[in-house]
Amino acid sequence: MKKILVTLIMLWGITVTAQIDRVEPPNWWIGFKDASLQLLVKGDDISAYVPEIAYAGVSIEKVHKAKSPNYLFLDLKISSAAKPGSFTIIFDTKGKKKIKYQYELKARVKPSEEFIGFNSSDVIYLITPDRFANAEPENDIVAGLKESQINRDADYARHGGDIKGITNNLPYISEMGFTAIWSCPVLINDMDQWSYHGYAITDLYKIDPRFGTLDQYVELSSKASEKGVKLIMDQIANHCGLEHWWMKDLPFENWINYQAEFEAGEKTVYSNHKRTTNQDSYAAKIDSKEMTEGWFVDTMPDLNQDNPFMAKYLIQNSIWWIETAQLSGIRQDTYPYPDKIFMSNWAGTIMKEYPNFSIVGEEWSTNPLLVGYWQNGANNKDGYDSNLKSTMDFPMQKSIIDALKEEESWGTGLVKIYEGLANDYYYPSPKDLMIFPDNHDMDRIHTQLNEDPVLTKMAMAYLLTLPRIPQVYYGTEILMQNTAKPGDHGLIRTDFPGGWQGDQVNAFTGAGLNEEQLDMQNYMRTLLQFRKQNKAIHEGKTVHFSPKEGIYVMFRILDEQVVVLILNKNDEPFELDLKRFKEMTLEDKELTNIFTGKKVVWKDSLTLDKKGATILTTNK
Repeated sequence: MKKILVTLIMLWGITVTAQIDRVEPPNWWIGFKDASLQLLVKGDDISAYVPEIAYAGVSIEKVHKAKSPNYLFLDLKISSAAKPGSFTIIFDTKGKKKIKYQYELKARVKPSEEFIGFNSSDVIYLITPDRFANAEPENDIVAGLKESQINRDADYARHGGDIKGITNNLPYISEMGFTAIWSCPVLINDMDQWSYHGYAITDLYKIDPRFGTLDQYVELSSKASEKGVKLIMDQIANHCGLEHWWMKDLPFENWINYQAEFEAGEKTVYSNHKRTTNQDSYAAKIDSKEMTEGWFVDTMPDLNQDNPFMAKYLIQNSIWWIETAQLSGIRQDTYPYPDKIFMSNWAGTIMKEYPNFSIVGEEWSTNPLLVGYWQNGANNKDGYDSNLKSTMDFPMQKSIIDALKEEESWGTGLVKIYEGLANDYYYPSPKDLMIFPDNHDMDRIHTQLNEDPVLTKMAMAYLLTLPRIPQVYYGTEILMQNTAKPGDHGLIRTDFPGGWQGDQVNAFTGAGLNEEQLDMQNYMRTLLQFRKQNKAIHEGKTVHFSPKEGIYVMFRILDEQVVVLILNKNDEPFELDLKRFKEMTLEDKELTNIFTGKKVVWKDSLTLDKKGATILTTNK
């Protein structure tokens, strides 16, 4: 009996955390410019408790109750006097035992100014992690998750690629010449189906265990950095997955958009996708509302950033990941869909804290006016400033495809890239736009160009010499295509050969690739490594000449460094008259063809033997 009493007394003294389901952010740091921190506390009837903190430099400024009794929001102030360490949050209420929760403040690894983002010196390698490489088959199926099967023969099933698969192949990525990785989301998507893509997140602070662990994601960032490769995180502020943990107990009546309809079991109100309502001074209020507040699909609830607690939650979540994974950038999905004032505040808060950081936003429009609207410094009529450094250059992507596929005439063919690049006058900072041949949501470039390897090479040569930040989707370097099923996202995101044990073809080593694929891989490696070392492409002035007779010529110039790109659509040998380019003052100078190593003297004319891209440089 005495032993039982002693045991009961000991158990009574143990810190009780059972009633606290979660506290988010799960930890924080000292030394931020913004001293505020808002904690979301989730637990049964937690709103009946009063929180207390006794830790030097940390104070509770305000406590907010939600509509649900199972939430509290605590406004904390982390002053400059706070030191790294753990402190106890005590939750007290009459008639019940106190709840104690340990919370940690960490020391920052480096100051904000040392978070260096991506820029025009980088080339970004876009990876769909489930389809790149499977280094740990043991995490393919995780007990307790809704989608618990692997089927590499099904386009929309999970295939088993993981974070470790990316880390293990960093040598390949670096040796090819890529300097940054953008991975599609790796946070948990505990959904019934199609969870492989990552865009229906069910916990914004948890790595999907089928991809790996938080430690492995941090390791990826660290090992990539050692190789001079930056890590960009794909984030989604617009929506979450229907199985997100808070969907079972929403804190406020307006935590998500069209929440009353959702809770009543009514038909989903979908976004009308009329993104021009963000700029349109004539737009009807209902159109603007449906655009911003409507759901993408039934399985992706639209988050309400007008709710100040949701807004704070999303901003802090982004900062938490920047610090935790030591990120070099964020790619923000579906940028025009959330509340645009919130998005300005979101980007502005991050850039204020990390002035050398980079964020790119997705505006899928081929209209330069719409893309330019979202770039920081745009001269917008409505006065809107996005605080967004980079936007995705969908207009130029389309121009490249049109230029190479169309027959040459007064208004078609290469003139499309000539006029497309002329639109740079409108953008606040053209070199900060992200250009790409394709991505995880569109047909692969080789399919778009009818599987013509010469045209694909021409597209990549132009794209990688433009005054832009280039992004290349994994597999472009080996002519991956989805021609059998145009528009099929599952096939677009097909497996990278060699990423799975037993693959007969291994693109990482070149084993089993056909002659065309090996040639393209070597072409891309040469081009990427040349670009990596050439500041004229990163920072130089751009001069281009209007296309004539199926020829387009662009110059990139920095001091004595000159890079000349020549796109030739002629099937027969062509003699290019160089006197037309007299203003470039290259006469009698020796240039080198970066692909063949052949030296040429810039004199009267240049013989172009065949259709394709030529890149010449004055660099020795």
